Amino acid sequence: MNPAMLSVTPSSSSSASTPALFSPFINPSPLRLTPSSLSLPSRRRVRVSVPRNSADVSPPDDSAASAAPPATTTSVFGERKELTGIQPLVDGLSPPLRLASSAVILAGAVAAGYGLGLRFGGNRNLALGGAAAMGAAGGAMVYALNAAVPEVAAASLHNYVAGFDDPGAVKKEEIEQIAKKYGVSKTDQVFSAELAELYCRFVSSVLPPGSEDLKGNEVETIINFKNALGIDDPDAAAMHMEIGRRIFRQRLETGDRDGDVEQRRVEISIRDNAQRLYASKLKSVGRDIDAEQLVNLRESQLSYKLSDELAEDLFRNHTRKLIEGNISVALDILKTRTKAATGLKQVVEEIDVILAFNDKLISLKNHADADRFARGVGPVSVLGGEYASDRKMDDLKLLYRVYVTDALSGGQMEDSKVASLNQLKNIFGLGKRESEAITLEVTSKVYRKRLSQAVSGGDLEVADSKAAFLQNLCEELHFDPLKAKEIHEEIYRQKLQQCIADGELSEANVKSLLRLRVMLCIPEQTIEAAHADICGGLFEKVVKDAIASGIDGYDMDVRKAVRKAAHGLKLSREAAMSIASKAVRKIFVTYVKRARSSDNRTESAKELKKMIAFNSLVVTELVADIKGESSDIKPEEAVKEDDEWDEEEWESLESLKKVKPGEELDAKIGKPGQSEITLKDDLPLRERTDLYKTYLLYCLTGEVTRIPFGAQITTKKDDSEFVFLSQLGNILGLTVKEIVDVHRGLAEQAFRQQAEVILADGQLTKARVEQLDEVQKQVGLPAEYAQKVIKNITTTKMAAALETAVARGRLNLKQIRELKEANVEIDSMISEKLRENLFKKTIDEIFSSGTGEFDEVEVYEKIPADLNINVDKAKGVVHELARSRLSNSLIQAVALLRQRNRAGVVSALNDMLASDKAVPAEPMTWEVPEELSDLFTIYMRSDPAPEKLSRLQYLLGLSDSTAAALRDVKDQVLSVGAEEEEFAF
Repeated sequence: MNPAMLSVTPSSSSSASTPALFSPFINPSPLRLTPSSLSLPSRRRVRVSVPRNSADVSPPDDSAASAAPPATTTSVFGERKELTGIQPLVDGLSPPLRLASSAVILAGAVAAGYGLGLRFGGNRNLALGGAAAMGAAGGAMVYALNAAVPEVAAASLHNYVAGFDDPGAVKKEEIEQIAKKYGVSKTDQVFSAELAELYCRFVSSVLPPGSEDLKGNEVETIINFKNALGIDDPDAAAMHMEIGRRIFRQRLETGDRDGDVEQRRVEISIRDNAQRLYASKLKSVGRDIDAEQLVNLRESQLSYKLSDELAEDLFRNHTRKLIEGNISVALDILKTRTKAATGLKQVVEEIDVILAFNDKLISLKNHADADRFARGVGPVSVLGGEYASDRKMDDLKLLYRVYVTDALSGGQMEDSKVASLNQLKNIFGLGKRESEAITLEVTSKVYRKRLSQAVSGGDLEVADSKAAFLQNLCEELHFDPLKAKEIHEEIYRQKLQQCIADGELSEANVKSLLRLRVMLCIPEQTIEAAHADICGGLFEKVVKDAIASGIDGYDMDVRKAVRKAAHGLKLSREAAMSIASKAVRKIFVTYVKRARSSDNRTESAKELKKMIAFNSLVVTELVADIKGESSDIKPEEAVKEDDEWDEEEWESLESLKKVKPGEELDAKIGKPGQSEITLKDDLPLRERTDLYKTYLLYCLTGEVTRIPFGAQITTKKDDSEFVFLSQLGNILGLTVKEIVDVHRGLAEQAFRQQAEVILADGQLTKARVEQLDEVQKQVGLPAEYAQKVIKNITTTKMAAALETAVARGRLNLKQIRELKEANVEIDSMISEKLRENLFKKTIDEIFSSGTGEFDEVEVYEKIPADLNINVDKAKGVVHELARSRLSNSLIQAVALLRQRNRAGVVSALNDMLASDKAVPAEPMTWEVPEELSDLFTIYMRSDPAPEKLSRLQYLLGLSDSTAAALRDVKDQVLSVGAEEEEFAF
């Protein structure tokens, strides 16, 4: 029987009806349906009235459905059929008796007709007519009697089947007996229609309504009932096809979209039923699964027509639920345990079960017959299940931690445990970073414990190679040696913090730390960093407290605390000074910020003065305490090397002389200030020199006090301020050269301001020179720098004058050469653009001089050198001007010829020859050839050099014969037309 042909027409009044007849569970293998078998001439098409399944009715709620009693045969096949009319009579006659009765009825009717006709008609003809009439009536009665037989047989069949509480009790033999009793064939239309009716009702009752699961015995039940009814496969296939065609026609005729939805529901129902059956089959699969079970599962999947994809998903879901059960049990134990050891052991056992199950699935996946196994066999995972959420991930991490702890419970990590942990990570869906973090945390604790035992027990100390001992320990625990080094450093730091709890390191503490360092193989660099961090942190606190005490609070108690911390913490002098320098420089920067934000120079100088006092009274004492020296000793860093000082320069600048290091300055300073901690690396040079310059101006000009009405009073300061200026230079980290540059720059600025007034017109006279010498002495500027300023001013004034002269065309090449001979730097006074313009003007004058001369050395070498312009660029300018002059010279010569200007013609032709020397040209053409001959003749009469005349002949395109003819008539007077003129046109 073809299951694809079994369906039901959906109710037109409800789109929510479910399919009544469509079973994918009837085994189609015995049927071999062909087109010929579906249209056998001996078969009749049967029109079947398909009963509605209980699912066609609007489904009740779940409680009502679950409480409904099982269907009886009366509800499946309907009520018993009562016989009416002649049917009871037929039911009581057997085929022979019915045949005899038919003969008796027919004979009796004929005889009765004959007798009545003869009696009432009186003649034989009427008797025969009556016999014929009554015979016909008797025949009709006999026909009606026999025609009711199939209906009676069908009713008897219906009542027989409906009479059983269990349809499975129907016997094929008894149905055949019913057909035999009434003398009908099972192929009779009425009888076969009843068979189809009963079959369809039974199939409809077997299919579960709604979303109920199949029991798994439906296929066998339907096939048994079909065989009991005696329906063969071709008849069943024809019936199913007829039902399918009727549903299809109805859908085409009505265009009911619900029909398509219903078909889709049928397809989904088929798939869901297959999934339910397969899922039911999977319930028997446990953690002890074997190859035979997997083969059976595969066979069941194929019989259920379930796709590989869905089967794989179902299998994986089933295996996932199995391990989820173990996980739930493990978590319950872990969260409710009373005895840690017992509880952890049970948790580990549950995890071992999961791993064993996972190993079995992996081995089955790699089995030789894996192609015959159920789909989805492979490593198991919680992904996609109950424990795949982020909320549950913490529980999985907890289990993973427990298993790692158990794996290391023996003090080492076996290789098998490493593989198991890797599998468990994949099963739980943990990321690499998450799993490594858990493993690292647990392993670190175990490593610390093993390390502590090795140290306390003396095993590590007596080991020949402590590095090898530690390396072996890492290998036993599968622990990263780099992480182990971090632990070693942490242990050392903890020990160091304990040792300095009282603020200093004793000799015993130093020995203990050295022993620990040797055993843990900690590098020297790491030790220094730890001491700088921990001891340095403590020392930094002491330094900050000392600095915070201020100028008045830095007393003996503070100094003792600094000395104790500096020497008791065993810090090197460099490390201690580095820490102190960092703290002090922050205070210095604060003073600098205040100075920069002040409203005027006086206020800025006052803030800088506070910084100088802080350096002298606090920082100097701090540095001395760190070094363990007296603050009265002059620091070596303050002494400048003799070769750095220019005695003449220091003596020439009055302000610089006052800050010159020496005994005189030392006597004024008294206690020297420290110069090791500076702002050299904290502020750029420009800012440091500006600060120094601010205080220098304060020393030179004094304190300015503003009074009402916009007036101000300047209070001069004595030379004692220069003592603070010297200390400020040390704090700012300025070198000798930088200090000298500031003083010189300030003197130059003052001298320049007055010199620019004196030299306003750029003229330097004897009186002005004397006046400038007096200003130089007043500002204390060395003579050489004064001369530079004077030269700069005069040069600037001269440059402006030269620029103007060039721009206005009043300066030529000859004057430029004279200026160069006078050592005037033309390059700096005249811009390159103006020099290029001057070069272009000079070349243009050469091409328009009318001499016909062109000196390549002069033009290409000397003139560019005098003007300091690029030679290649100069050549380009020359060539451009020459090309332009060639054509223009010819036009100009013709124009002058027409004007009868003989000298002008010769000059123009010479310019053309000069241009040709710069850029050799091709013969030129002219629209009036006679004019070219006249030009040649006029030029020839000027007695030029033979080479010039020959080149002109070439340029004018004159042949030798023409040139010779023109030479013969060079003394004749040319005339044009009727007029007697000097030239011929």
